Amino acid sequence: MTKQPNILFIMSDDHAARAISAYGSGLNSTPNLDRIADGGMRLDNCYVTNSICTPSRAAILTGTYNHVNLVTTLDTHIDNRLPNVAKHLRAAGYQTAIFGKWHLGEGKAHEPSGFDAWSVLPGQGEYFDPVMIDRDGPRAEQGYATDIITDKCLDFLGARDATRPFFLMCHHKAPHRSFEPHPRHRHLYADGQLPVPDTFDDDYANRASAAAAAKMRIKSDMTYKDLGLVQPEGGEEVGDLLLPGWTHRKVPDAIDGEVLRLIDVNTGEAYEFTDPDQLALFKYQRYMMRYLQTIAAVDENVGRLLDYLDAEGLTDDTIVIYTSDQGFFLGEHGWFDKRFMYEESLQMPFLVRYPAGIAAGSTSSTIATNVDFAPTFLDYAGLTIPSYMQGESMRALLEQAGETDPQRVAYHRYWMHKDEFHNAFAHYGVRDGRYKLIYWYNDPLDQLGAHRGDEPPEWELFDCVEDPFELHNRAHDPAYSDIFAGMLAKLDRKMAEIGDVAEHDSAAVRSGLRRQTAA
Repeated sequence: MTKQPNILFIMSDDHAARAISAYGSGLNSTPNLDRIADGGMRLDNCYVTNSICTPSRAAILTGTYNHVNLVTTLDTHIDNRLPNVAKHLRAAGYQTAIFGKWHLGEGKAHEPSGFDAWSVLPGQGEYFDPVMIDRDGPRAEQGYATDIITDKCLDFLGARDATRPFFLMCHHKAPHRSFEPHPRHRHLYADGQLPVPDTFDDDYANRASAAAAAKMRIKSDMTYKDLGLVQPEGGEEVGDLLLPGWTHRKVPDAIDGEVLRLIDVNTGEAYEFTDPDQLALFKYQRYMMRYLQTIAAVDENVGRLLDYLDAEGLTDDTIVIYTSDQGFFLGEHGWFDKRFMYEESLQMPFLVRYPAGIAAGSTSSTIATNVDFAPTFLDYAGLTIPSYMQGESMRALLEQAGETDPQRVAYHRYWMHKDEFHNAFAHYGVRDGRYKLIYWYNDPLDQLGAHRGDEPPEWELFDCVEDPFELHNRAHDPAYSDIFAGMLAKLDRKMAEIGDVAEHDSAAVRSGLRRQTAA
């Protein structure tokens, strides 16, 4: 049998591909993440199957879609009796460990299973002096979460049995909201000169109603804490509450003729605004500065892990993967956060290095999704991929054995209709190499086949080549009726393949397309 490779899986939280310099945006510098890309492959079309933390992590661990593993929302936690990739690898002799963000529930029924060693954050966890939970219970740790998580990974590697392969999941909480950077990075990107996306002032015209309804706007939905500002004492006059019963308030809009005074929480520097447009750009710069500063710590700590592999002579025998649990909006369409099937939220960064099998400096545009990760790990370990896993091994893709499959699609489904924080609507859809079809079903059908909510279902169709910013919905354009029909067929096939239940009536939709074409 070929020697089983070590597997080091590094995942951050909410790290957009555009905030990795290997992806070429020029936004920031991530030299250690780039070491993975330079020594291996960068995937440009890796997609999440549910763009929210908890469901994505369940899909990665089990290799199944969320309607199968039943982790569909932030409040549905994993049943740790389910099989998962760590259990399979450990049974085959791997030493297994997970450190960092777990976010799949706490207590005996939901804690990590299949791992020889684990220490995880409760819930989202804290950036500074976090509490972490292991088999002995919760324990306060001193330091910065990104450093602590890496320390635990290095301690595990240092104490491992060198005669056996390891499977190590290093899960950073950064750069998740509220974007709290380490003091050593607070000088970075502080000049207020970060580029503003072309779609920052999007008016959401010609899109489904979900786009205009979402409460993910940098201009109006970010808190004082998000932006590293002092929250004044007071009530509604200093900003709306993030949620009823909470203490965090949103930074209010500027009002023409009135002065809004804001103070940096670390330096005490004061800023005054009377112009709403200037305030909106200030909020964007503060958000992006703090977001990218937290990523600087992630990049440094990835470098520590790569340096350890080099020093111990493990580089050639170790698969190193860097990804995020989903994408993230960095001001595109005026948004922060994720949830939507729009490209910035849907795309996961994915960098992989394995000198024994993956060509250095290579790229791939083949579609892959997070349910494919677990089968890939098992394939490289020389193990049988169990029948319950719904993903496909990415090994041929990574080794560039074979051409891109034009029929391969990414399926996405978001279940949390109108969550209190973000007011994002429920939807599902497919993306192929060029087009994207989204059905905003908004809430499930009742037993009589009627929608319970007050938002009618809507379709969106985008040409991601001609319209990469997804500004023009072509679902009702007669010139795209054949493309719509083809994408609908792909959606129906994919849902049937994975066993998800549709909320749309394809026969009725096709009949409408025929009438549209005839008109």
